[in-house]
Amino acid sequence: MTPENKEILDRINAYAEKALADIDPQKTRISFQLEALKPIMQEIADEKGMSTEEIFILYMDLASEASVEAQKQLEATLDEDEGSNFSKIANRLN
Repeated sequence: MTPENKEILDRINAYAEKALADIDPQKTRISFQLEALKPIMQEIADEKGMSTEEIFILYMDLASEASVEAQKQLEATLDEDEGSNFSKIANRLN
């Protein structure tokens, strides 16, 4: 992820933490969540000379990339900490 893309992802995520702080994402329609993020996406789109739709697509791609990276780091940490022994990992979660 480029530094510019990381900055975009961080800005949208920081805005989302504030704008969506009082909602349950599991119980709130995606359309409502996206509408709440539209102001920051429009701001970034204007700055970058892109459409809001392009920023949305970029955000979804970056969020997926960040999620995969976080999962890889978690797996690596668990492998290092527990030597890939499932029972030790399970016991650690209790």
